Amino acid sequence: MNRYLKNIHAGKAINFEAFLKKLPDDIARRHRDYFAVEKVGPQKWRVSCLEDGLLERLEVAAVKPENRSQAAGQGDSHRHATDHAFLLVYHSFLDGPRPEVIMLSPKGAVCNFKPKKFALLVENEQNFFDNVRMLGFLGECTGDTFSLDNCDVILGSGNRVTRPLVLDWLGQYDSLFCAFDYDLGGLKMFGSIHRYLGGKAQFAQPIHWHSWYGSFRKTPGTTERFVQAIAAAECFGFEGLAEAFRKTGHFMEQETILDEH
Repeated sequence: MNRYLKNIHAGKAINFEAFLKKLPDDIARRHRDYFAVEKVGPQKWRVSCLEDGLLERLEVAAVKPENRSQAAGQGDSHRHATDHAFLLVYHSFLDGPRPEVIMLSPKGAVCNFKPKKFALLVENEQNFFDNVRMLGFLGECTGDTFSLDNCDVILGSGNRVTRPLVLDWLGQYDSLFCAFDYDLGGLKMFGSIHRYLGGKAQFAQPIHWHSWYGSFRKTPGTTERFVQAIAAAECFGFEGLAEAFRKTGHFMEQETILDEH
């Protein structure tokens, strides 16, 4: 954004179509009210701003916020992650059904137990609370035996586990098994974690998918997302999952793991 704004100030031509994609939605929709353009070459337009002070406001908004409060002042608090996070964890030292709360901050973690070597990161709440069956499923996927005695179970709760603050803490585990929905969203989330943690992050999936085809019941929102999911599975080397997508034409939500199988 700043590069485009500097060139507009200097009277230099820019790729106006690319510039529009950087603008806030409300301004992009009404760009004819705010900008006059003159095409001077292929993909090049000379741009004049029709509203006093708009370029300066855009320059302020383009500055990367240093904290959540500054981001809110720029009109979108979500441009900066919160300084704290929490995780819910089941581990072997708990006395009852209530999970442990781990609080994370830039200063460190408030954690009242010693993490195991392995952890199972579960995307959805229903599966997280049924941790015994999820650990059994993990055993079927790997051929090993897992329980809370050797593996912590952590609630993922969507993309918030992909934040560096959370991933830094999860990186202490020798292996982090990721049990997500078998769809594009789950594969993208795994990709974010794998890029950060490398080989420590492993995707929990059955060794043989054929017996699970009946659990693929979720209709993809669009054909594009379905094609992207197949491509993502193949990119990770998950050929069995890619084939399951093709054979069934559907995605699989992880809650179906809890069905009698």
